[in-house]
Amino acid sequence: MTDPLSLMLAERAHVLADGATGTALLNMGLQDREPAELWNDTQPGKVARLHRDAIEAGSDLFLTNSFGANESRLRLHGLSGRVRELNLKAAQIARAEADRAGRPVIVAGSMGPIGEIMAPMGSLTHARAVEMFHEQAEALKEGGADILWVETLSALEELRAAAEAARLVGMAWCGSLSFDTAGRTIMGVTPGQLSSAVEALRNPPVAYGANCGIGASDLLRTVASFVASGNERPIIAKGNAGVPHLSCGNIHYDGTPELMADYACLARDMGVRVIGGCCGTMPEHLRAMREALETRPPGPRPTLESITALLGAFSSAGSDRDNALTIGRR
Repeated sequence: MTDPLSLMLAERAHVLADGATGTALLNMGLQDREPAELWNDTQPGKVARLHRDAIEAGSDLFLTNSFGANESRLRLHGLSGRVRELNLKAAQIARAEADRAGRPVIVAGSMGPIGEIMAPMGSLTHARAVEMFHEQAEALKEGGADILWVETLSALEELRAAAEAARLVGMAWCGSLSFDTAGRTIMGVTPGQLSSAVEALRNPPVAYGANCGIGASDLLRTVASFVASGNERPIIAKGNAGVPHLSCGNIHYDGTPELMADYACLARDMGVRVIGGCCGTMPEHLRAMREALETRPPGPRPTLESITALLGAFSSAGSDRDNALTIGRR
């Protein structure tokens, strides 16, 4: 592979990804129910600021502001005819900030869930899902994205459609699901099933993993199941910075920079190669994560007990608990 992420992973033990997009833009003034992707047109300076903040905090990789810019989700806002435009602008804004960073920084073209249920449970066919992901991917590639980044999915069928779209545009990609219902996605997928599924794809991702969900401790338990699966593909971990609260009109998460620094080092010691944050993860969290990763020496592989001791209790028993428990005993 010659994509920038594969090359970066070949040179270093881990890559620091970015933090929250939605939380940051809401705190910059994005209104409730206003599509964040519209800001690529109406507020490009604020979107650029979001990316600069991540770069200045130490991120090696950041996502474009295009998570919900597929035809289905934009249709809810009367913007279905602007898919190419908004994705293209998202990638162009990100590319400009990466190019002026003064060091290698990877632009990851963000593609989130389509927002419809895949067949056979729903009406969204594989062909239609591929078409919508492909439309996004083409524009992100044209705008200068280095790699495609598919995240917060809940169904393997949708992951397969995204993988096919990446193949059609000739781009390397990464994929992650969100595990938040007793250790499963809302569609019932377990971490072990994801580990197996990515290897069966015609064009597997550069890296795979988990993002969002409930909190940092739950996400690392999911990572433990990835490790237990035996899949040696690079793992992604992008956990939320705690639980959200509304304060003075802004959304804040209760995960401190210190907690996210602990999370980052635990993830590293579990073997995670791409470490970042999701909802609530702000530049101050990223700076603490970067400093901790650079200054704290690697430690032994964490047990589930050591994870909860530092990050707090798990929210549920979890679906892959037996596999995860073996991690601390190897």
